[in-house]
Amino acid sequence: MSGYTTREVAELIGLNTDQVRHYVRRKLIQPARGERGEFRFSFQDVVLLRTAKGLMDANVSTRKAYRALVKLKKDLAQVDSLSSVRIYADGSSVVVRDDNQAWEVESGQATMDFSTQELADNVAEIAQKHVDDATQQGEMDTDEWYNLGLDLEEVEPEKAPDAYKQAIRLDPKNADAHVNLGRLYQLNGDLKHAKRHYELALTARPGHQLAYYNLGTVFDELDEMVKAADFYLKAPGIPDAHYNLARIRELQGDEVSALRHMRQYRDLVDREVDKE
Repeated sequence: MSGYTTREVAELIGLNTDQVRHYVRRKLIQPARGERGEFRFSFQDVVLLRTAKGLMDANVSTRKAYRALVKLKKDLAQVDSLSSVRIYADGSSVVVRDDNQAWEVESGQATMDFSTQELADNVAEIAQKHVDDATQQGEMDTDEWYNLGLDLEEVEPEKAPDAYKQAIRLDPKNADAHVNLGRLYQLNGDLKHAKRHYELALTARPGHQLAYYNLGTVFDELDEMVKAADFYLKAPGIPDAHYNLARIRELQGDEVSALRHMRQYRDLVDREVDKE
């Protein structure tokens, strides 16, 4: 089972289970549900809750802390590896730093300073325990291997490809596993294998918008803008597809289309914010 239980998260962070559920009720985090309806938290949920604990310990007002956490949630969605993130206070602001950059998060006074690597190490132990439990009960199925891959991407990313490959071995039509494996190949500069797995995802699930979008990014990297645009157009529900289309249309001198796609990008982003 992917994710971490309420009790596991509470013990990791130093909150009680009622406090963890409080942040769920306020919709700061929206954990998945297990087979019995129990909460299953992601590593990003753990990072946000750890930050909430730091703000609480620093006596930041509830209103300011919540505003900072909502903003931080959006920022962390853009980070490639959460285990490389460091969150600390700089005067009256909360600052986030990863391997490539640092940025300020709207907040009040805070005195926290922690690296998510320590959390990642602890969560990795939990993830391994989940694997051990699953293997003791019998061979893991394709969905369990896929979910393990999601966990490993956050805590031990070098092991994630093997989990996705196991998922695909058990079910060659596991489109999401193909997409995620392709993305990891792409991040490592292997565009040939990335493209192959995106195509396999589309064979297994025609219309898979993320596979279309990722194929667009492959051709974008190759400076084949016409092909990239063709694939982005097949992913109308993905905001960044419209953002990239706006850029391509602007380069092509089609400012009307560029503006239209930029509006669509902003509309989709606003809808996602409203859902939160």
